Amino acid sequence: MAELNETGRGPLKPLRSLFSGIGLPTVIIAVFWAFTLVAGHFVGISMATLLSDTLKRAGMNGILVLAMVPAIQSGTGPNFALPMGIVCGLLGLVCAIELNTFGMVWLLTSIALATPLAAAVGYGYGKLMNAVKGSEMTIATYSGFSIVALMCLAWLMVPFRNPKMGWFIGQGLRETIQLDAVGGAQILNNFLKFSAGDVIVPTGLLLTFGFFAFLVWLFFRSKLGIAISAGGINPRFALAAGLDIDKNRILANVLSTVLGAIGIIVYSQSYGYAQLYTAPLMMAFPAVAAALIGGATASRARVSHVVIGVVLFQGLLTTALPVTNEIFVGTDLSEIMRMIIQNGIILYALTQVKRGVQ
Repeated sequence: MAELNETGRGPLKPLRSLFSGIGLPTVIIAVFWAFTLVAGHFVGISMATLLSDTLKRAGMNGILVLAMVPAIQSGTGPNFALPMGIVCGLLGLVCAIELNTFGMVWLLTSIALATPLAAAVGYGYGKLMNAVKGSEMTIATYSGFSIVALMCLAWLMVPFRNPKMGWFIGQGLRETIQLDAVGGAQILNNFLKFSAGDVIVPTGLLLTFGFFAFLVWLFFRSKLGIAISAGGINPRFALAAGLDIDKNRILANVLSTVLGAIGIIVYSQSYGYAQLYTAPLMMAFPAVAAALIGGATASRARVSHVVIGVVLFQGLLTTALPVTNEIFVGTDLSEIMRMIIQNGIILYALTQVKRGVQ
């Protein structure tokens, strides 16, 4: 029996196949999420409410997590500079408000204004990544933090005059802008929304996430997408095959930045508020953690990893945090638990970088 297990033909083979195909952390998180759902039921928290919130949060965060795929596939690693794309999206969003657009027109205008800006910023960021090969994740984190700090000054100095987002006294934009004022709150959430029992399904939000996930999946099945992936997997072989790795890395980071810009617009309309100033500072970390939970590594990522990861990560946060607070009455451990889960997954993934490359 021992010999059969060692050769992989015994009863342990299905378990080994499961762990190698999905990843041990993903399996652990899935089991833990299921456990917290059951625990939530026993402490009096509605399971339907928890599942409804999971679907909503997965949809509103999905495109931000999807932004990790192009960057990782190109070999630059997880995009810790996601705040650069987020800032572009927020700038497009407030410009659309300044133009007095409303409802769906506001949403489409925000995306139309943010996309070319994010593409330009992504191009510059891609050039930077080519100049600092070997230190991409460090420089990316620094770049993301720096752009947020710079924009804290910019939000105070922009000459916008729309009363829906300016301070009541003085110049500049408010820290939190209510999107109800422009009919922009939960547009996608309410589109074709329906209930399955007591579970509310935000159809439009999930369809939007699915649409962009399909586009990214389709892109990485194209000749250009395969070339980007080849450069990330084996740069020397890609160079020998005549591929322009630097150009492909730039393109991948343009796509990642654009997805970040669109992602924050979708996120904001679902949340009902646009948060400026320091709000984007740490948003890259939950996006990276979600992708890694789904089975991605620091060197390989697929759309399937994003879908699995965002559901598991947001489901775990949605379920575990209120359950923890309910068990430990009189305390608020939600933020502590969130940071432990999120950053623990990132640290684990970074220790597996060499394994992911091999």
